[in-house]
Amino acid sequence: MRNILTLALLASLFAVVAVSAANKPARAATITHEPWGQTAEGQPVDLYTITNARGMQARIITYGGILVSLRVPDRHGRLADVVLGFDNLDDYIHESPYFGALIGRYGNRIANGTFTLDGVRYTLAKNNGPNSLHGGNRGFDKVVWKAKPIAQNSLALTYLSKDGEEGYPGNLSVTVIYALTSNNELRIDYSATTDKDTVLNLTNHSYFNLAGQGVGNVLGHIVTIHASRFTPVDSTLIPTGELQSVAGTPFDFRTPHAIGERINAQNQQLEYGHGYDHNFVLDRTGASLELAARVVEPKSGRVLEVLTTQPGLQFYTANQLDGSIHGKGGATYGPHAAFCMETQHFPDSPNHPSFPTTELKHGQRYHQITVYKFSTE
Repeated sequence: MRNILTLALLASLFAVVAVSAANKPARAATITHEPWGQTAEGQPVDLYTITNARGMQARIITYGGILVSLRVPDRHGRLADVVLGFDNLDDYIHESPYFGALIGRYGNRIANGTFTLDGVRYTLAKNNGPNSLHGGNRGFDKVVWKAKPIAQNSLALTYLSKDGEEGYPGNLSVTVIYALTSNNELRIDYSATTDKDTVLNLTNHSYFNLAGQGVGNVLGHIVTIHASRFTPVDSTLIPTGELQSVAGTPFDFRTPHAIGERINAQNQQLEYGHGYDHNFVLDRTGASLELAARVVEPKSGRVLEVLTTQPGLQFYTANQLDGSIHGKGGATYGPHAAFCMETQHFPDSPNHPSFPTTELKHGQRYHQITVYKFSTE
């Protein structure tokens, strides 16, 4: 009888605990900030840390709007930082190949550093051979943004790019909102207005390694890209204007392929890029948020899905990293130590009228969204 009463009591206690756990509110997302140094001009830089209810964490600095860390669970729940970067501000200022940065005014390349808009010819800095790259010598990756938390899981960054900055017309007011959702999604919401017709192509330049930053190369990552065409380039990586079918080429990722499976194939485009460094024309059905790509890292089980409202995706396999850069924790970043998936309009669009336009007119509002969604399998 005593055993029966004991079992009944234990069952009652377990029931109370279960009800208590069920009624216990989920851990709330949090956002904190701290000083993270200052620029040579004396501008203070802050670091913001967003942690969601499941423990995933994003760290963002106001210099360049840079995503300096993104801690994501593997299939066993173990967290690892999956973006390349540095442990200090000085290295971001002097050493970084755009690690994690917000890119503007124009992500990717503009041929010969020139374009014509409304009959006026504009001249930009040539900072990538004969071309202008990622906004010029001092693009949005090298300015200090104003930051304001707007929710427990969201950070708004704002910047006013003045008329003539880096050669671009118009006073451009830009807002970028980073949000870390309870579904382990890093959502980036971009918007902008201008007081004069201009061109604009904003993106984020995070370098991902789903095994963890500094853990070897990404050649074993399995990639799917929902694109039937890509924009082939010349030897300076400027689009020829053609929209070429990926069928029968190493650029066909409509079905899953390892990054390293065909990266060394005899192919002129791969030779130009020293690997993948190309814009894919996404197979879109409308203007809403759609799945653009999926990446799986087999050992950790981490999965990255990229959703966007943009027409293009620059797939870059960190071909220029050569081991000379030492990142977080002293990690050495060699060739193909990461991959980038930069959602965008096409490179050099201002000089290709047949490409989707990147013109932003006075009175219009630029708006686009990209989501990096993480899960496991």
